[in-house]
Amino acid sequence: MSIAADPVTEPVRQLTTLTGWRQFTRDKPTIPELLPANEFERLDEAERIRYDETRIDYHTRLTVIATSTVRNVAQKGRRLTLLNRHAVSARRGLILSGAAGTGKTTAITQFGKMHEASDQARHPHRNDRIPILYVTVPPAATPRMLAAEFARFLGLPVTQRANLTDIIEAVCGVCCDTGTSVVICDELHNISLATKSGAEVSDTLKYFSERIPATFVYAGINVEREGLFSGTRGEQIAGRFTMIGTIGFPYTADWRAVVATLENTLRLHNHTLGTLTDLDRYLHKRTNGMMGSLSALIREAALEAILTGAEKITKQMLDAIELDHAATDSVHRNRRTS
Repeated sequence: MSIAADPVTEPVRQLTTLTGWRQFTRDKPTIPELLPANEFERLDEAERIRYDETRIDYHTRLTVIATSTVRNVAQKGRRLTLLNRHAVSARRGLILSGAAGTGKTTAITQFGKMHEASDQARHPHRNDRIPILYVTVPPAATPRMLAAEFARFLGLPVTQRANLTDIIEAVCGVCCDTGTSVVICDELHNISLATKSGAEVSDTLKYFSERIPATFVYAGINVEREGLFSGTRGEQIAGRFTMIGTIGFPYTADWRAVVATLENTLRLHNHTLGTLTDLDRYLHKRTNGMMGSLSALIREAALEAILTGAEKITKQMLDAIELDHAATDSVHRNRRTS
């Protein structure tokens, strides 16, 4: 088996630009094939470096698993886009809310990817369409900052002299001309309706939703605690948006299936399938059932296995990896209350 001379490419990963989003929707990573043991042992130093780098690059990518949240968002989002297809006002929307690391961004971006593919299938001979617009709400956002994020995704220049109305008109014009039918706004927790600027940003989003004939999908950390549904503005949001809560996985058969799926994606020479599923309870305690933490833990362990030459993941290796603070803090709190 030949070893590729340049196995790793550097795709654009910035989802908040049209170029980055399209790269994301078209990206289909190649799953590296493991060499037979005798060929693996015969690799010279340069070949081994290239071979390992291909597998390292593969393990650094997030493996998307069709969890219940991903499936639920895909199904609900699909139905909402159909309901809104001919709506002229009061379009229905979707909000994902939950703790950090519970798969919100993964779910909404996978829905966006699915919707983009569906739109391309409906319009196979059109290459000028922009069915998805994806933005993140900046911290301490102002209406102009948010509008500028919409413009940045579309590649529209925003000059210092451009006022809010100018930016909104340009964005809405392009979205209507290019068939934008889903707008995804991530990091919604950066908007607080309790502040004047937060309320103004919320009003700007509402105005965009009235001007752009699209289904709006929001995601943020525990947004209901930020007063999203409070007051007159909150009542309007609550009356039009369905909320899906995201939580960590409970320790059930579904969790074991997720661990098994991730283990099956590993490309390590000495790893025995079933090692991680036998550690499923341990993994649940380490990560508190958080998908983001589980994925990061297993992928980092896979990288360590390649870099050290161990070519397998062990409990000792997993113990040595420090997890994100949220997962660690949750584990400590659970220990104190048990």
